Amino acid sequence: MQRRTVLKASVAGAIAMTLANHASAQELDDTSQATLDTVMALMGAMGSGDMDTLIALMDDDMVWHNEGDSNIPWIGPWNGKDEILTFLGIFGQNFQTTKWENTDVLASGDTVAVFGDMNGITTHSGKEIGDFTFALRAKVRDGKVVLWNWFEDSYAVSQAYNG
Repeated sequence: MQRRTVLKASVAGAIAMTLANHASAQELDDTSQATLDTVMALMGAMGSGDMDTLIALMDDDMVWHNEGDSNIPWIGPWNGKDEILTFLGIFGQNFQTTKWENTDVLASGDTVAVFGDMNGITTHSGKEIGDFTFALRAKVRDGKVVLWNWFEDSYAVSQAYNG
């Protein structure tokens, strides 16, 4: 499957680093721990190209939201599994992650927040973005991810993409 290959190539290294940096220094209640485990499992499935697990962890009505320059093909919101899978293929074809480092991972109830540093190259221009910070807010309901809200330095990404 082409999506699997593209997805694996673009995020495998990043996800491996994410999972390696996932440390549970905080004491979590059962709900928070289950939410954290679900979000990390979804990240792991993306990184390994495990489409069956990825799809199983996504709610049918999941929303993947990231804002930025509408000229960049992976900016959305992306609503539902089919749109999100389309987005992941587009992202994988247009962005190569070269650095991914989580600095903080927090979970409370149905919400996980991940903060970190990353870098990448946009294949459209071949330009490196430069180190920038990111934040993720994810929500889980009934063991499935319902929201993936991504925040990044969209100006730097746009500058690199547009060359």
